Amino acid sequence: MNEPQQRPAHPSLMEAFVYWLKLGFISFGGPAGQIAMMHQELVEKRRWISEHRFLHGLNYCMLLPGPEAIQLAIYISWLLHGIRGAVVAGVLFFLPAFVLLSALAAVYLAYGDVPLVQGIFYGIRPAVVAVVLFAAWRIGSRALKNKILWGIAALAFIGIFKFEIGFPWIVLAAGILGAIGGKLAPSKFKSGGGHGASHKQFGPALIDDDTPTPAHARFSWGKLAAKLIAFVLIWAVAMYAILGTPTLADMGMFFTKAAFLTIGGAYAVLPYVYQGAVEHFGWLTGAQMMDGLALGETTPGPLIMIVTWVGYMGGVAKTVYANPILAGVAGAGVATFFTFLPSFLFILAGGPLVEATRGELKFTAPLTGITAAVVGVIVNLAVFFAWHTFWPQGTAAAPFAGNFEWLPVIVAILSFVALWKYKIDIMKVIGACALIGLIYTFTLGA
Repeated sequence: MNEPQQRPAHPSLMEAFVYWLKLGFISFGGPAGQIAMMHQELVEKRRWISEHRFLHGLNYCMLLPGPEAIQLAIYISWLLHGIRGAVVAGVLFFLPAFVLLSALAAVYLAYGDVPLVQGIFYGIRPAVVAVVLFAAWRIGSRALKNKILWGIAALAFIGIFKFEIGFPWIVLAAGILGAIGGKLAPSKFKSGGGHGASHKQFGPALIDDDTPTPAHARFSWGKLAAKLIAFVLIWAVAMYAILGTPTLADMGMFFTKAAFLTIGGAYAVLPYVYQGAVEHFGWLTGAQMMDGLALGETTPGPLIMIVTWVGYMGGVAKTVYANPILAGVAGAGVATFFTFLPSFLFILAGGPLVEATRGELKFTAPLTGITAAVVGVIVNLAVFFAWHTFWPQGTAAAPFAGNFEWLPVIVAILSFVALWKYKIDIMKVIGACALIGLIYTFTLGA
């Protein structure tokens, strides 16, 4: 087939609105799947942006804290339609998942004790163990390229598992080790951009390799200062609005910090969210966190949407309002708002700098160290989930108390093999495990 010779017409904001809304409803498959969907639609079919410009933005987003898929959507829409486009793409990317997870949380709290629901979650909890282990393997296979990085991963695991060191301190220590290692042994801390340039051509693009940077995307110190001030003001006004409700104020501060610590993706920040939400604030239980993670894997949107679930559970648990649905929605809204607000700052403030360089971005040595530590942290999360699944009556004082559940072990092993060896879709694995849980509950009695 002959390549198209004409650039496509510039889409209207409404046309873009329809696309981003559609993406919000079908963005399954985690960041890799979401990025693939955007590439197919925006680079190959609509040609709103060229291959190289798409990858240029993606490489920047991969260096940032936060979910890279939603930040890439914000970046592309910002290039097309400025700040309005950025807000439209970012909000629509997570809005369907927010509504769906809030509704599922309400149903879960109302009917979680029903045998049907218990059976489903009995089956999907071991699948979550496998999913988290698979995430550790997937990241580790890319990141741990030598013994030094393996050592950093091991130290991170020991630090959080044995000594209960907080996740922010592990990130800081890993970054320092990476910076030192980059000077003493630079060859050990080199890392590729992850998404190499492609030579595929799909015809002239609206935002092509040689297209000048739009006026609104050009860097200036005045614009940078204005955006930083606007971010601080929006954050401060939102915090002031919830100061009268201590639980919501705690959520605002906590999820703001979490947003700046999500280096390495959602799985990397889950241990931090767990430490704060379950152990420190008591917004939900470990089992509820696992159930929310399982639902997050089977709903559209970025996996970090687990914060919506956590916020809903916390709002109800701490009775921020007398009406449980209002309390849950308030908690979910606060958690979601403060988690995603920094993503807009990173793109709107940093995007012009990236456009000004238009060069290939690489991981720095500190980020290489942090990524290695993330692997150890995720393994710790898998161990924790496995403990709660295989010894559900266990406590910190008596970790192996109660009955050992043999079926979840088998289900977890089979799930991992299905994900790792046979590359079966996560949603299909979780669905099959839910069916196993139902059959077991209504035949043998879990």
